[in-house]
Amino acid sequence: MLALSRQDVYQLVPMRTAIELMKQVFRDLSAGQTVSPLRTPIEVPDVSGVTLFMPAYVPSAPGLGVKVVSVFPNNRALGKPTIHAIVVLVDTTTGEPVAVLDGTYLTALRTGAASGAATDLLARPDARVLTCIGAGAQGPTQAWAVTCVRPIETIYVYDINQDAVASFEQRLRQLEPSLAARVIPVGDLATALRESDVICTATTSRSPVFSDADLRPGVHINAIGAFTPEMQEIPPETVARAYVVVDSVEAALAEAGDLIKPLTQGLISRDHIRVELGQVVAGQAPGRTSTEQITFFKSVGNAVQDVIVAARAVHEAEASGRGQQFDLTR
Repeated sequence: MLALSRQDVYQLVPMRTAIELMKQVFRDLSAGQTVSPLRTPIEVPDVSGVTLFMPAYVPSAPGLGVKVVSVFPNNRALGKPTIHAIVVLVDTTTGEPVAVLDGTYLTALRTGAASGAATDLLARPDARVLTCIGAGAQGPTQAWAVTCVRPIETIYVYDINQDAVASFEQRLRQLEPSLAARVIPVGDLATALRESDVICTATTSRSPVFSDADLRPGVHINAIGAFTPEMQEIPPETVARAYVVVDSVEAALAEAGDLIKPLTQGLISRDHIRVELGQVVAGQAPGRTSTEQITFFKSVGNAVQDVIVAARAVHEAEASGRGQQFDLTR
């Protein structure tokens, strides 16, 4: 059995490759060519934590496996990361366990790559200013992915946690050294947003993290942080006037508070949530239709993303000899 560390995954699957993998797997997902049951969350109320169990099968990879990811916000006070994850793959022919991978970095990579894919399909081609709201574990890969598909010159970073903001540049430098000089921490979010062409939100907020009035025409928004019906990052007014694209309609209607709340309030109809990113990839739904249009990609995450990246990492590791082999039967 193969074990791949964070560094292994980083070396084996570059961000640009991960972005193309996201386009492939979202197309497969929308075409009904994958299997990915809704994830099973188990809450740990005593510490405000949740662990998610996420299985998937991606025949085109081929990949079959499960990710176990924990989100424990109180870890910050312990000096530990908020997110921990592991991915296990099994052989698609025999069902034998074949690999275990660090899922913490893989989660950040595939989530960033999904926003990169959405930005490539929906943002204005001349987008040059990015604002990241939420400077935690997911923030740097969001910025990295967007810069892979658009000529971003400025990366504004905002978070209520100043320690996260302070370390953002260093963490991004470790991923892509050339981007560090573009990072500008901001305290005045409204001013930054009025200049922004792309916005990425990666928080666990239960109320909108910005004002709809601060958005400039033609902005593209990637919202990847709020992943339960109770959470909310995006103002309902923004959702109501935006062209909404989701990773999975079924998952979005079950889990995305950003969409469930305005739907419940009667601000949008069910028809407002009907376009999946995979349909845009396949040309079955339009991307951006005007320079003034606000586009909004809402992702709650899907295990097919983890499995396709993990399968590619394992394939590349077997070809290059990277990783460590071990035998569980001994």
